[in-house]
Amino acid sequence: MSTGFDLRLAPTAVAVWAATLIGLLAGWLVAAVAAVFALLVVPLVWPASRNRAWARATLVVLLLAGVAAAGMAVRGHHAEHHPVRQAAHHGERLTARVTLTSAPIPLRGPSFGAQRAQDRALVRTELETAVVVGRHVRAGGSVVLLVPTDRWRDLIAGQSVTVRGKAAPPRSGELTIAALQVFGAPTDVAAPPGWQRTAADLREGLRRTAAAELSPAAAGLLPGLVIGDTRALPPEVAQDFETAGLTHLMAVSGANLAIVCGTVLLVLHLIGAGPVLSVLGAGAALVGFVVLAGPEPSVLRAAAMGAVTLLALVLGRRRSALPVLSASVIGLLLLLPELATSAGFALSVAATAGLVVLAPAWAAALRDRGVPVGVAEAIAVPLAAHVVTAPLVAALSGTVSLVAVPANLLAGPVVAPATVLGVLATVVAPLSGWLAGAFCWLAAPELEWLALVADRAAAVPGGSFEWLPGTAGGLLLAALVVVGLFVLRGKRFRVLAAVALLVVVLVLVPVRSAVSGWPVPGWSMVACDVGQGDGLVLATGRPEEAVVVDTGPDLERSAACLDRLGVRRIPLAVLTHLHADHVSGLTGLLGRFSVGAVAVGPLREPAWAMREVVRDARAHRVPVVPMQAGQRASWPGLVLDVLAPDPALARTQTAEDANDASIVLLATTPAGRVLLTGDIELPAQGELVASGLDLRADVLKVPHHGSRYTTPRFLNAVRPGTALISVGDGNSYGHPSPFVVDVLTRAGAKVLRTDQEGDIAIMPGPNGPRHVSRGDPLRAVDR
Repeated sequence: MSTGFDLRLAPTAVAVWAATLIGLLAGWLVAAVAAVFALLVVPLVWPASRNRAWARATLVVLLLAGVAAAGMAVRGHHAEHHPVRQAAHHGERLTARVTLTSAPIPLRGPSFGAQRAQDRALVRTELETAVVVGRHVRAGGSVVLLVPTDRWRDLIAGQSVTVRGKAAPPRSGELTIAALQVFGAPTDVAAPPGWQRTAADLREGLRRTAAAELSPAAAGLLPGLVIGDTRALPPEVAQDFETAGLTHLMAVSGANLAIVCGTVLLVLHLIGAGPVLSVLGAGAALVGFVVLAGPEPSVLRAAAMGAVTLLALVLGRRRSALPVLSASVIGLLLLLPELATSAGFALSVAATAGLVVLAPAWAAALRDRGVPVGVAEAIAVPLAAHVVTAPLVAALSGTVSLVAVPANLLAGPVVAPATVLGVLATVVAPLSGWLAGAFCWLAAPELEWLALVADRAAAVPGGSFEWLPGTAGGLLLAALVVVGLFVLRGKRFRVLAAVALLVVVLVLVPVRSAVSGWPVPGWSMVACDVGQGDGLVLATGRPEEAVVVDTGPDLERSAACLDRLGVRRIPLAVLTHLHADHVSGLTGLLGRFSVGAVAVGPLREPAWAMREVVRDARAHRVPVVPMQAGQRASWPGLVLDVLAPDPALARTQTAEDANDASIVLLATTPAGRVLLTGDIELPAQGELVASGLDLRADVLKVPHHGSRYTTPRFLNAVRPGTALISVGDGNSYGHPSPFVVDVLTRAGAKVLRTDQEGDIAIMPGPNGPRHVSRGDPLRAVDR
């Protein structure tokens, strides 16, 4: 029975992908063996290929897989034996002349200590020449640079520069010859090609116009929709999009290309243009968009996928879509083999396959059942894309979203108009600022709607659930999806599935937190598992209200902990000191909760952190207030006494003393006295002991994640029954110190670690504080 699809090229695409992966992950020698094997088998199959279809298909698979493997062997051998790779293995310093193939991309992710991830940027380059240990080398190859963001931010792709830095081997699974750590500014900077400069000016014009005409959220969203530039997007909005499963909207993808080219085709059709002119116009729009966004691998991938999507959904050539998709995969992997290990490439291919295979059939089935044209497509497209990408997302993130499909359904209708208006604003900005502003103004309602959908979807309790991560989890979910799609072909099973879905949405999700045992009633304090950082929550005695002490190293984990606890209002957020692992999550709280004030100590260093705290607080109209020794704050169920720092001592300290300038709080709670110590080290601990203050506490938040810089004298002065250590799993700092843990244990303290227990709640008990941990996300453990 015919499936209605031409699958002949699909096995070849899979074989080329597999051959490319072999070359990347197993090395050039294994790839060479695979190529020889494939080419040796070709003569055995050749005689049968004249009159047998299976033999012809096998011959194509062997030839193209052999070509891919041979290409990987040649490229891998070149990279492995490159003089710069050899220097990288020895950590040599070198001077190189390189041409940028991408603009500097500030690093994302958790920040630690006084350093921010975004202070460093990644730049992809092509090597022209290098001087290694006095020897001049003229050999090409891909080189990744890690550079200071502030000194490189104005460079664009196409510029040639001279750099000096320390070489290091690249990550496995890449054809990059070396990574180069650069700490200075580039020298001998050449002008970029004219078309690259024009594209950069257009991008800057869009950012400038959006910032002038739109709210901060909308101004950050518009460049993201048009060219994948999310630098101006507020962090809390970015986090909402990730939680809601809408991040793909802010990356250059096949959907962007299909929207732009489809709009051009529609306009040409309305003015009566013929097929040839329409194809030329759509092709010109495709090339122009690639130039605008930058001809980087992700953009070229998007161009190929966009062409396939356009073919299937705009031109209606459904049967030819799969061969074109397969051919695109083959061509892209032969041209850019490192895409084989790219999660974005895999997601893009899967989503495009869903759009060309499942979406048309599902849309037709919905129309046959009376769903209006347009509405059927609006339902089928995001549903198909989500179904086929869910296994990959689960493998990568270890979660399955329940809100992604409805969020995409609500967002879908406004994505195309917002994107088209953004492209128009970009194109006309150099000619007329007023007209560009008008296009941005017209896009504003759509952008605000997207931000609202992301915000509400991210706030849904139980909107996602944890899944087995890695390949095993992805394959398990893929198997369930395939079985589910097969079973749903029967009408009776569709009814049962609809009932099951209603049960999940209306019953299981709302009661999920109740049956999990978390949050536990009557908690006084919670040490949130925020990784390598601090994030502490103190109940005030008022419903849905808590004081926060430190916010962890990233935007999401502290906010997620508060969500799990049912906190809605934060009358005071205390930042014990301004290191990134204590303050980087503040923006996520300000954007999601009602915050009364942010408290900081007398030492306002590092300066960059203080600037960001003030900027983010002002953006949400939250005052920043000083906090120092001698102050007291109280609520019905909580009293906070500030024990340190002494402002007189803080005036003599520098950024290097930030740990010892930490705010130290003694919290009086229904569970007992809790001492919160920030990251104070030996000097500050000695001053507290010498001060004569009563440091005794039932619960101690151990200083500086349990580092070795903690004195037994201080621990003996506190004499805690319970010691909490907020620390990241597998951290590279050696925290907590076995010595400190041993001292506490010998003194009779129960040592609890967030890397082992997860979130840890402290509550009143008949014989002093007791604790409940959330190490298992579906089960709270009382001890």
